[in-house]
Amino acid sequence: MATPKELYYEKRGQVLVKNLQSRHFEAYYCASREAALEKALALIPEGSTVGWGGAMSCQQIGLMQALHAGDYRPIDRELCKTPEAREQAQREMFCADFFLTGANALSLDGQMVNIDGTGNRVGAIVYGPKNVLVIAGMNKVEDSLEAALRRARTIAAPMNKQRFENPPTPCLITGTCADCRSEGCICNQIVITRHCRPAGRIKFILVGEDLGF
Repeated sequence: MATPKELYYEKRGQVLVKNLQSRHFEAYYCASREAALEKALALIPEGSTVGWGGAMSCQQIGLMQALHAGDYRPIDRELCKTPEAREQAQREMFCADFFLTGANALSLDGQMVNIDGTGNRVGAIVYGPKNVLVIAGMNKVEDSLEAALRRARTIAAPMNKQRFENPPTPCLITGTCADCRSEGCICNQIVITRHCRPAGRIKFILVGEDLGF
């Protein structure tokens, strides 16, 4: 029997799916990370080149592991031996068949907010890869765009910064956004994706679990 939280996520998920589709995104709701993994692999044809940035939600559903184990051509910057090779891999992702990412926040009316430090992730979302696949837990969904922006700045970014000790930032120390201009700031680009053109290029799999930051 579904829990109240599971029912809450499913009902909000169905609303969000419709609102995303009205903005010409492709969108699906999966109750579990296992179902989300199955759906993701159904959307990515075998033989595809697939890249990703910092995609914690994709990792949590096991998508990277499945791509490495299957008949795909992953572009994995974490396997690069030098900074130059890592930079080259990130540039190759702009020509990939699929780019995988999470979302820092979503508004219930179907808009996505992402914050980036170097810009490779939001750059690929905006333009380049033939397809963008977003894996997002329902914990990322807020009632309004204003609340989604606030979540991205005050929850997602400070939490994500805990993975990167250097260079330090105020939020690394306090866990609270200080609207800083520090050398180590990871809030250098803030992108709102409100509509998909061409239609269907960006695909969402909403997951009825808490994923990512």
